[in-house]
Amino acid sequence: MSSDTSPTPEQLVAHLTLLLDLEPKGGDRFIGRRRPDGTGRVFGGQAIAQALGAARRTVDDAREAHSLHAYFLRPGNDELPIEYRVKRDLDGRSFSNRRVVASQEGKPILNLTASFQIPVEGPHHQSPAMPDVPGPEDLESDSDIRRRLADLLPDGQLKTLALRPSPIDFRSVEKRDWANPQKREPVSHVWFRTVASLPQEAAVHRAVLAFITDFQLLGTALQPHGKAVFDGSVKAASLDHAVWFHESFAADDWLLYVCESPWSGHARGFARGQIFTRDGRLVADVTQEGMLRHT
Repeated sequence: MSSDTSPTPEQLVAHLTLLLDLEPKGGDRFIGRRRPDGTGRVFGGQAIAQALGAARRTVDDAREAHSLHAYFLRPGNDELPIEYRVKRDLDGRSFSNRRVVASQEGKPILNLTASFQIPVEGPHHQSPAMPDVPGPEDLESDSDIRRRLADLLPDGQLKTLALRPSPIDFRSVEKRDWANPQKREPVSHVWFRTVASLPQEAAVHRAVLAFITDFQLLGTALQPHGKAVFDGSVKAASLDHAVWFHESFAADDWLLYVCESPWSGHARGFARGQIFTRDGRLVADVTQEGMLRHT
């Protein structure tokens, strides 16, 4: 692919699945690939998804990830690969638990714990119901909106990130203006899916969803302050992140990310999210706390 040719949707998704794949090095040690189009810092969702993938490779195929909890320790350098070392803490009759340390140049950048379960039947309920919002077909892609606003965004790394071709199609229900954000309630509704089909394996879809969940949340925490991640007024970074996978889903079909931020302060913002399928099934819950500092 030449440098003056934009990648196709299929190429973007193939690059994402390759990025989230891992090179086994023996002894529950794996190497995560780097982004060739990186801008300096490893995206948190990449480290989470790769760490989950490393843990997944050490459990039986019948066990599916149902939760993960991660702490970001240091900024990762996306010019370097990431080493993932897995500790097998538990293999019970139904559950397995793994600890993963992600490191670069001998220093840990992320700690993650993941739990896996053999799916079984049990009591079931869901609350709340999916919000009644316009469907994705009625909304413009966030990427198209940012390209229209490109001349208004400040030059630098954030602008490069904002305009970089994405394997994920995000479509915000609430109108967004990344160049001139207005104060509004800390609630957002965003449809998303990959821009092309994914392999059928459930583990791939869980890894891709883990990657995607690091988007949107800190931006929601900035909404009451009339600020946006891409406007350059705030330095934002994930501190900790948790995901609970409830039901099966397809990350290459439309999913609705409902985000809210009940609190921010002391240079931190807290947000949580729920992810629904088109037919209203709640398939995942997410929480995140991040650093939010004035630049």
